[in-house]
Amino acid sequence: MPGLTGWRDVVVVHRLRFPLPLSYLAYAWWGAAFADPRHLLSGPVLVTVAATLLVLLAALALNTAADLRTDEQDPDKADLAGAARRLGSRRIFGWAVAEAAGALALAAVVAVRLGRWAALLVIASALCAHLLYNLEPVRLKRRGFAGPAVFGASFLAVPGLASYFAVRPALERSMVPVLAGLCVLAFGRTAWFSAPDHAADARSGVRTPGARYGPRRTLAVSCGVVAAGLTLLGAGLWWRYGPGWAVAGVLAEGAFLTGMIALIGPGGSLSRMRKLATPVVLAGDLTLVAIPLLA
Repeated sequence: MPGLTGWRDVVVVHRLRFPLPLSYLAYAWWGAAFADPRHLLSGPVLVTVAATLLVLLAALALNTAADLRTDEQDPDKADLAGAARRLGSRRIFGWAVAEAAGALALAAVVAVRLGRWAALLVIASALCAHLLYNLEPVRLKRRGFAGPAVFGASFLAVPGLASYFAVRPALERSMVPVLAGLCVLAFGRTAWFSAPDHAADARSGVRTPGARYGPRRTLAVSCGVVAAGLTLLGAGLWWRYGPGWAVAGVLAEGAFLTGMIALIGPGGSLSRMRKLATPVVLAGDLTLVAIPLLA
C-alpha cells in the first residue's frame, strides 16, 4: 500500500523505529530531571521538550539527506537509503527546515513566557552545530574526530540543557562535570557507533574516524574517550547525589561497551556490535534520567 510505505519511509529517515524514540525522550528530558524533577510535566518544560525533539528530528532528517550517497554504499543502511531515495533529498531537506523552524518557534514562546533566553540559545546552538556537521563547505563529518565530537554533544547532551533552563535560570556548579561528562561520553559513543560505517565512508570519500584511522584504532580511541566521559559524569553525580548513585550512573552508561564482545573471534562483526549495544545504551539513558527522580 503506497500510503503505508510513505509513512514507513518517514519513520525510517527520522530513525523513529523502536526503541530509539525512548532515547530521544531521555535526551530531551534529562535537563529538567536534573534541574528539579517536580517540574517534569510543567508547561514550559513540556513545550521545551517538544522543541528539543524537533531539533533531534531535524538533525536526523538533515543527516539522512546529506549522507544519501554514502548510505547507498553501505549494506547495513540499505533500508535507510531506499527510504531516502523514494522520498527525495529535497523533500527531506524541506522537512528538516520546517522542524528546525518549529523548534525555534516553540523555544521562543518559552523564552518570552519565562523572560529568559537560555533555552532558546541552546536550541539555536544545537541546530547550528548540526548544520556545520552535515553541510559543505565545513561538513565536520569528514574531518576526523571533530565530527563525532560535535554531533555527539549536539545530539545526545547539549539539547537536554534546554529543558534544564526551562526550570532554572542558571547552571548549578555541580552540573558542570555532569554536562562535561555527557558531552565527552557522547563524543566517544558517537565515534564508537560510527566504526561499522568505515568502508562505505571511505568509498564515498568521507573521512570519518573509521575511514581515516581504521575501525580498530577508532574503537580504541573511542573507549578511552568514553572512560574519560564516565569519570567526569561520575564525579558530577557523586557531587549531586552521592557515591551510590554515581556508581549506578557510571555502570549504566558504561555498560554499552559490552557490545565489544561482538568483535571477539574471527567472526567478529562491527554491525553486530552496534545492534547488541543499542538496547544497553537505551537502558543507560533511561537510568540517567531516573537517578534525580529516585535520589
